[in-house]
Amino acid sequence: MPVSPGAIPPPPPGYPPYAGGAEPKKKRGLLIAAIALAVIMVLCVGGGVVTFLTLRNAESGEGAKEPAVAVDEFLTAVYKDRDAGKAADHVCAASRDDKKIAAKVAEVEKYAATYQNPRFKWTTPKVDNQTGDRATVSTRITMTTADEKVADQDLRFTVVQKTGWWVCEVA
Repeated sequence: MPVSPGAIPPPPPGYPPYAGGAEPKKKRGLLIAAIALAVIMVLCVGGGVVTFLTLRNAESGEGAKEPAVAVDEFLTAVYKDRDAGKAADHVCAASRDDKKIAAKVAEVEKYAATYQNPRFKWTTPKVDNQTGDRATVSTRITMTTADEKVADQDLRFTVVQKTGWWVCEVA
């Protein structure tokens, strides 16, 4: 039986041709590995930030046993020893700025070079106010030169207790 050309209608237009196979399976292993890697990275970065914030104000070493002793040791390091490193050892971590401490020691050195044999002394540091882990200490520094020039300066220190007493502010 011959088939006439008009007997089988052509397929209607608009239908896509047959694709042949099913969709390929998605690779779930790669997605799970990427998510696990992202979670690990977040935990590591978060842990690093927490560690930094925790340790940035940590005191290294032991502070003084009393607030007045902390001030006296700080003044000795700055005015008598003229050693910025020793002075920094008596300053709390939150206020420790090596450049500012070195600048103060340089200022004292400048006095030593400008005036005839300057001598620095101070009154015994006095605790004016102490509440828990914070104290205010005051003293008067006197500079005397060989040619009998005298200069006084009243200073007030804020001292805090962490691993001993540390100088945090000088006013």
